Amino acid sequence: MIEIESLTKRYGPTTVVDGVSMSIARGSITVIVGTSGSGKSTLLRMINKLIEPTSGRVLIDGRDTASTPAHLLRRKIGYVIQGHGLFPHRSVAENIATVPRLLGWDAARIRARVDELLQIFQLDPRECAAKFPYQLSGGQQQRVGVARALAAGPAVLLMDEPFGALDPIIRTKAQDDLLDIQRRFGTTVVLVTHDMDEAFRLGERVAVMSQGRMLQYDTPTVLLTHPIDPFVSRLTGSSDRALRLLSLIKAGEACEPGSAEGPPVRADQSLCDVLSDLLWRGASSVPVLKSDGSPAGRLTIGGILARGKPV
Repeated sequence: MIEIESLTKRYGPTTVVDGVSMSIARGSITVIVGTSGSGKSTLLRMINKLIEPTSGRVLIDGRDTASTPAHLLRRKIGYVIQGHGLFPHRSVAENIATVPRLLGWDAARIRARVDELLQIFQLDPRECAAKFPYQLSGGQQQRVGVARALAAGPAVLLMDEPFGALDPIIRTKAQDDLLDIQRRFGTTVVLVTHDMDEAFRLGERVAVMSQGRMLQYDTPTVLLTHPIDPFVSRLTGSSDRALRLLSLIKAGEACEPGSAEGPPVRADQSLCDVLSDLLWRGASSVPVLKSDGSPAGRLTIGGILARGKPV
């Protein structure tokens, strides 16, 4: 879907992004992490030509983006920034309709798309469409920002620290919304964050950057169990590595045959959450149920702890 080949950006003698190459699969969520100044946001912005690379290239579906005028490319790529970036003088409906209007959609099609997206994001069109951004909560503004980015049905959605300004509860809900929307539309998402918990929760693959270079690009499990160097190890959390690893494994993947007493857990719950519940209740095992409510097996504290060790 997206191929980044030896992408480099220099400002005078300073190299901000240094020869980065990566392949991003269609319909996946890829997260780019790193400390401040690592080049992660610059890399993201070179994908839609908000920043022109010094050298290297970006291909989307095999087509070099250098051959497409920037304004036309951006109409096909959704873009979300921290703090939503809504136009304050436009209503919610007008904000969401921005790109469809640029593409020449008729009024009825635009209105139907605005209503569809508001409903998907659990915002009543009758109450919210005519409101202005300042009349919405922070979480609602962020949802409208994502809806605007998705309005024209882009195949690619770029997100630069999209949830950084939200409080922890709203931030978790926004992450859940993104996962649901991505599953619904199959959008290819590339997201930048400095939050490793967010990266591991959302990313199918995670790229770690430092001083403009890509240090490691792999699944969260590999980053936790086989970090390539001490920097990646520190960034991914050397002190709580086992708990982070358990947070990536679902109960249904790890349960064993057998039964157990007590309140059951869902197969889609993480081992970290199940372990926390067992310790809180003073129980040694718990039954696991499939999504249809049928028994999947059981989990024990010993079995969970064994899954928290690197292979």
